[in-house]
Amino acid sequence: MTRRSLLLGLLGLIGCAPRLHPPGAAIAEPSFELDHLRMADGARLPLWRWEPAGKPIAHLLAIHGMNDYGRAFEAPGATLAAKGIGVTAYDQRGFGRAPKRGLWAGTEAMAADLTAAARLLRARDPGLPLYLLGESMGGAVALAALASADPPPVEGAILSAPGVWGRATMGVGPRALLWITSHLMPWAELSGRELGRMPSDNIEMLRALARDPHIIKETRVETVHGLVDLMDAALAGASRVTAPLLVLYGEKDQIIPPEALDRLLAALPAKPLRQRFALYENGWHMLMRDLQAQTVLDDIAAWAANPQAPLPSNAEARGRPRLAQVGGAAR
Repeated sequence: MTRRSLLLGLLGLIGCAPRLHPPGAAIAEPSFELDHLRMADGARLPLWRWEPAGKPIAHLLAIHGMNDYGRAFEAPGATLAAKGIGVTAYDQRGFGRAPKRGLWAGTEAMAADLTAAARLLRARDPGLPLYLLGESMGGAVALAALASADPPPVEGAILSAPGVWGRATMGVGPRALLWITSHLMPWAELSGRELGRMPSDNIEMLRALARDPHIIKETRVETVHGLVDLMDAALAGASRVTAPLLVLYGEKDQIIPPEALDRLLAALPAKPLRQRFALYENGWHMLMRDLQAQTVLDDIAAWAANPQAPLPSNAEARGRPRLAQVGGAAR
């Protein structure tokens, strides 16, 4: 192979930049169907619902994490419904049984889907308090939507181990590796097993996820690139979020580094009793499905009933030294 042909080949590979797979043109108004959310472009996003037996005191629109889908909230949804809180979740584009499985729709599209779903829930029950419940990547989608020029009509949001590990806290090496691989091999797939990180102490739950065919086991590099773009956007927009927030984090989280979480806390606007932070000593990344999930769900239920009430776990007290250290605005 000549030097010229080698150079042309490398240039050709570099031309393989990571791509978005956004929604198509709008053809109708978004709507709730029997078992799915029909978006403006006609895409069907499967729905999951957990309703209280009696009159609900609040409703949560739940947004799942990376490679997961709406069923992630099956156990949390049932627990919260028993406490009088309704939960609605959906499979985001590219995940679960939604269209274009494994492909990245983009931050703007994911935030727009969330806002459309929130508007439909608000129209269905205009007098019922409505909150977002975002887990990991879902927390990043919630932040991006709340910081946008067209935020969802909600009273606030609960961010469980929010995905905010953006480029600002990645370091030069990981950033360079992401750029190189996403531009040379955007189609390549990664499993993440080589990282050796544990997302939860609930081993039976993790084994069930491994058997679930709707969980994505290998992720395209261009999708990882899109995820990092989303986390960048979530962190960049945090200072513009004015809705009340409850941020949840576990001291044993091996997925979202503490320095990334600290950057988020420091960026939140200073509004007492509107941005709150709970730190769980025995919490892992999947807080709502860990072995100590009941403690977290009790806090979520208490906050949804009254965003200014004390949390039963007293996890806020554990988080105050961290807030003081980073100069965070959460209270």
